[in-house]
Amino acid sequence: MELRKPWFLHQSQPLGSSYLHFKNAIVEKSLLEPKTRELIMVAVACVLRCPQCTEDHIRGALAAGASKQEIAETLLVTAYEGAGTQLAWQREMLEKYLGAGSI
Repeated sequence: MELRKPWFLHQSQPLGSSYLHFKNAIVEKSLLEPKTRELIMVAVACVLRCPQCTEDHIRGALAAGASKQEIAETLLVTAYEGAGTQLAWQREMLEKYLGAGSI
């Protein structure tokens, strides 16, 4: 099976190569265990709402030995943190536009 070059290498060889170098350094030189690294990437991909990335990193986490329960918990922790940051932002907006006394 032939590996295709990523689309960005066709458009910008110098920057695309630098990106791949960065990616390879993360994978090859990380102090984090592969399972931990993949679970972090599941959380980040989920927050950034990239379905392809989330699916890719869920597969990567499973391949690295993560259980379905660990992946589910990662997604739940991500949802919790997302809700907390949303509430903090909403409080700022409420205070800014309705005044501090409105809380």
